[in-house]
Amino acid sequence: MAKQIDFYDFHPTLADFKTEVLGGLSRSPRHIPPKFFYDREGSRLFDAITELPEYYPTVTEIRILRQHGKEIAAHVGRDALLLELGSGSSRKIRTLLDALAPAVYMPIDISREHLMASAQDLSASYPALEVHAACADYSSHFALPYSPPDDLRRAAFFPGSSIGNFDPADAAAFLRRIAAMVGEGGRLLIGVDLKKDRDRLEAAYNDSRGVTAAFNLNLLRRINRELSGDFDTEAFSHRAFYDAEQGRIEMHLVSRIAQIVTVAGRAFRFAAGQTVHTENSYKFTVDEFQRLASESGFEPECVWTDDDGLFSVHCLRSYGTTD
Repeated sequence: MAKQIDFYDFHPTLADFKTEVLGGLSRSPRHIPPKFFYDREGSRLFDAITELPEYYPTVTEIRILRQHGKEIAAHVGRDALLLELGSGSSRKIRTLLDALAPAVYMPIDISREHLMASAQDLSASYPALEVHAACADYSSHFALPYSPPDDLRRAAFFPGSSIGNFDPADAAAFLRRIAAMVGEGGRLLIGVDLKKDRDRLEAAYNDSRGVTAAFNLNLLRRINRELSGDFDTEAFSHRAFYDAEQGRIEMHLVSRIAQIVTVAGRAFRFAAGQTVHTENSYKFTVDEFQRLASESGFEPECVWTDDDGLFSVHCLRSYGTTD
């Protein structure tokens, strides 16, 4: 008999998606938040991206977790409540579960089907582990739906350098919310992509197989399916580049032609070359990120990097700040 998973569904409604898409397309410049990439197909495509030879973050982060698992456990602690913000690579969380042996594991993700499949798979693989899964938009204010015992330590895992998807002020606010969620003395283990040469960065977001382009364009297919859109995906192209001044990769969908697109009954005119900005991915030096953490409710405890200086994993200790 399969072990039951406690599942809390706070999945954003179609109205939320519609509001943010219509609002984003009405702005100048146009922008749609990257959290909407992750429907079933988007989650599948992102998993494929993590396997690409150009995409170094996932394999490098896993290598760091495996190499320093004992040290990480010494800082984060065992038998805790482990929150995973974004139910991402199964290889990453399995590596961490093996190292930390938490008492309770709670993945939190916006993609319901991906989250449920991942939680069920991990529950079956770790029969002694108590699993709670929450379908929610963790990028906004979010109250933990599970109340653990008072003596159960809390730790959060935020891998993949997803912190880079937030603009700086939003990143600081998000970190403060996580500091409050794990409480004073709680830990955050967070993956952070490091600044490096432009060619290496841009190759990771412009893979030769076109998987990242398909991932970006899938957002338009989701809008067509869920919001009665009529985007012609052949009339848009993927563009990703590094802005050294901002310290970030930008991803855009570029209109190849002058065209009018309808979404939920509203028409939007695109000039040839006009874009929809779909993602930022900020890169940091170790000092830059630790300064951000220190200003956002955390005391940096330890950092691990790979030999090539591509990626970093930080252990931060919360001093219990609130917004």
